[in-house]
Amino acid sequence: MGNKTKGILALLGIGALAYWKYKNSSEEEKQAVKDKINTAKDNLNKWGNDVKSKANDVASQVQNKVDEAKTKAEDALS
Repeated sequence: MGNKTKGILALLGIGALAYWKYKNSSEEEKQAVKDKINTAKDNLNKWGNDVKSKANDVASQVQNKVDEAKTKAEDALS
């Protein structure tokens, strides 16, 4: 059995254990899990938005540099 197969089996086992534990948890414990998942989702969305914003800023800066270079080249040719 290869490492990939063992890894997949391990993930399936962990998933099954987590599902069983969640199913047998109290309502308070289930709510705590839901809260953690929602917090993680919100943090991931915030991080994604930050990355997107930074990428847009860099793209804007690059576009400005390209426009400046075009203007300088046009002025040099005139």
